Amino acid sequence: MADLVVERIEIPSFVGNSYVVGFAGGPCAFIDAGADAAKMSEAAARHGMTPAAVLLTHHHYDHVSELEEILDRIGKVDVMIHEFEQPLAEEFATGYTANIEHRELIRIGDDLELRAIATPGHTKGMLSFLGHGHVFTGDTLFRESVAGVRAPGHTTFEDLRSSIMDTLLDLPDETVVVSGHAAPSTIGHEREHNPFVRVWDGTDPEGDEPVIVSLPDDDGESADHEVRLVLEAADYDGGTKCWIRWPDGSDDLVPGSKVRRP
Repeated sequence: MADLVVERIEIPSFVGNSYVVGFAGGPCAFIDAGADAAKMSEAAARHGMTPAAVLLTHHHYDHVSELEEILDRIGKVDVMIHEFEQPLAEEFATGYTANIEHRELIRIGDDLELRAIATPGHTKGMLSFLGHGHVFTGDTLFRESVAGVRAPGHTTFEDLRSSIMDTLLDLPDETVVVSGHAAPSTIGHEREHNPFVRVWDGTDPEGDEPVIVSLPDDDGESADHEVRLVLEAADYDGGTKCWIRWPDGSDDLVPGSKVRRP
């Protein structure tokens, strides 16, 4: 079989990505819908591919905002998203036609097969799509970084850790990691070089530095909290991401811009 075509269409304003995926000359899928509709369509056309479905990893604006324009260009196709994500996604765009469940196999034409895998944490209904040696991780796992757990629709740090360590890191090392932000990677690269993974698997020690984190309170006003800094690592946007530990022992992930030394 020919090699899988994976065209990354960048979203400069969000340092983000959407993807055109398929085999040359056949039907293809768009994975996420935050990139320029014309560029998505042109990428498919370059490979003689016909868009047949839009698969959405989650509901956030930078992953769904161009959906209606994309559909205007390519016509009516299947638009699939997890049922937890659809009501939230409808705030930004419409056109969803079906809900995808964990472990569901999505067949597009004769050759393209992608399996939906639940990877909650960043959002409750976050899905990754696995197939043909690639895993499209949305905002769960990035090259040498991980998602946050404070965006709209999030669940917990523990969910995110399990999604990465128990689900994604269970894939073969040669699996190509294709994420919603940053450049591609592989599972093997992340196992060896991702700072969060290295602490989670015991390769590197946890930190315990006292720091101050400034986060909004229930009224939206910024409030300072004394916490422990377990890890600070580079993030996809040029900043840093911090794994912090609250006084009650619970863990959290916040942007480095919210953390300062006392």
